[in-house]
Amino acid sequence: METAVQAWLISKLGKATNLTDLAARYTRLGAARPVAIEVLNERLADLRTQAATVGVSGVVNVSYSENIKALEREIALLESGKPPAPDEPTDPDDEAATGHLGVIQLVARPRR
Repeated sequence: METAVQAWLISKLGKATNLTDLAARYTRLGAARPVAIEVLNERLADLRTQAATVGVSGVVNVSYSENIKALEREIALLESGKPPAPDEPTDPDDEAATGHLGVIQLVARPRR
């Protein structure tokens, strides 16, 4: 796994993510985006198996529902293809990726 891919995965999954596990997943799945989606889906599943709200009357209330929503949003964003992973090929027609602003047609002027 390249350094840029590893850095991108850490930026999506956090510094506490096991790098050996990431490398094994990357070898198995072949791309960074599926690795990130798989790890986030596992975290989401773990959160869903726990109680979403825990409270002690008059002392403390803890809710994980916003964490669940945040993970769902991040997974949806990754599944839509944004932001691009460093190991993904760039689209040659994508103006932002190539720096091209458009196509200009040159036409000869009539002679006098």
